[in-house]
Amino acid sequence: MVDSERRGAGVTRSPAPTSVADREDSVLSRSYRGLSIGIVSVVLLIAFEAMAVGTAMPVAARELDGISVYGFAFSAYFTTSLFGMVLAGQWADRRGPLGALTAGIGTFAAGLVLSGTAGAMWLFVLGRAVQGLGGGLVIVALYVVVGRAYPERLRPSIMAAFAASWVVPSVVGPLASGAVTEQLGWRWVFLGIPALVVLPLALALPQIRRRASGPVTSSPSPSSSPSSPSSASAPAPSFDRRRIRLAFGISLGAGLLQYAAQDLSWWSLVPAVAGAALLVPAVLGLLPRGTYRAVRGLPSVVLLRGVAAGSFVAAESFVPLMLVTQRGLSPTLAGFSLAAGGGTWALGSWVQARARVEPYRERLMTVGMVLVAAAITTLPGVLVDSVPVWIVAVAWAFGCFGMGLVISSTSVLLLQLSAPEEAGTNSAALQISDGLTNALLLAAGGAAFAALGGGAVGHTATTAAGTASHPAAFVAVFLPMAGVALVGAWVTTRLRVSAN
Repeated sequence: MVDSERRGAGVTRSPAPTSVADREDSVLSRSYRGLSIGIVSVVLLIAFEAMAVGTAMPVAARELDGISVYGFAFSAYFTTSLFGMVLAGQWADRRGPLGALTAGIGTFAAGLVLSGTAGAMWLFVLGRAVQGLGGGLVIVALYVVVGRAYPERLRPSIMAAFAASWVVPSVVGPLASGAVTEQLGWRWVFLGIPALVVLPLALALPQIRRRASGPVTSSPSPSSSPSSPSSASAPAPSFDRRRIRLAFGISLGAGLLQYAAQDLSWWSLVPAVAGAALLVPAVLGLLPRGTYRAVRGLPSVVLLRGVAAGSFVAAESFVPLMLVTQRGLSPTLAGFSLAAGGGTWALGSWVQARARVEPYRERLMTVGMVLVAAAITTLPGVLVDSVPVWIVAVAWAFGCFGMGLVISSTSVLLLQLSAPEEAGTNSAALQISDGLTNALLLAAGGAAFAALGGGAVGHTATTAAGTASHPAAFVAVFLPMAGVALVGAWVTTRLRVSAN
């Protein structure tokens, strides 16, 4: 069934050899258990770090006298991760994912240590930049490992496991980080995680070396003679220098745009224009041709990932702020209003992993994007005092279920539509679309919020409920993002190339 769908999508590749391991039905069967536990544990630790660091960051910035450059502690991670994604795609396609994954985890841990021991804010920001480089290497390398080590019917299950690994950190991470910060100090939030990476590495790396190391070799052509040298003995191709230059361009361009967004004075137009001049050609060169025209097949899969993630994250970022400033909730209660979403996201990922829903994957993704749009559209209703606050928790639970259907499915489709030797490059494109659209839609939402009386987001978030922002500022964020999510529902109709 899957093979016939791939042929309909216009993808041609030689059939993978079957083995006893390929015939096993679970990612936790004996052949895959060590690999699955290892790579999911890596994702779990990265998820915990992502959830925990936001809690410790304000304390760190205050102690290091770096409140004025607080935003750069976040943007530094993002800009270097974009470069890491492209580098990992090149590395994994040419030499296998093992080196990129090992280097990424080592770099990520080094960044945590650098931030945790920083005596000045510029060293802390540098540590975050090193973390971002490592994180970009790791996420793309993991996608390539999944594409090489697991048969197609098991890939939805391991993607669902990746999604489920974010559930516990999303609930426990901020609480644990807060407790560690209060009892031991913020530095231990950063310094404690590197030691926990040792066990996942010990489980996963031997399995990756056995199943997914080394470059992908093309099948010999029919005209090649049996005595001709095999492609396995040929040297690995060198890195694509043009794509590396484009990766520098996208990272530097994103950094300049984020720098300009820190200060909305007239002179900030200079770095903004320079950033856009670098970013636009880099994005067009790194994403599949036709991505922003929603060309059928792989370009639309990459576009959908960005549209889904960007609209969802941009809306979610303003939900706690709305609940605190408009309805008087404490920050803790406002955060807990979104906690159920972690479970429903994992449930959506589990549903898309069922073998019986494979023929209906695109329809499920359409439903998922409609649920996301409906959830975002519901949010402004809470600005009316007579509407109960718990509506947000219910709506967001449904929206997260939709995201679980969509995000894991885009990963599965990308691997189906990618030849083995292109899995790294295409996985990097998927992650670039995700991260870059997050940043751009967050910036657009923040500008609309400020223009309609919301004030500076960072300042408003720390004010009391009595200094509420104008309700129209939140409407200006939520309704456009709901419209973007509906565009995503249309993109789901273009994920497969027509058979004719």
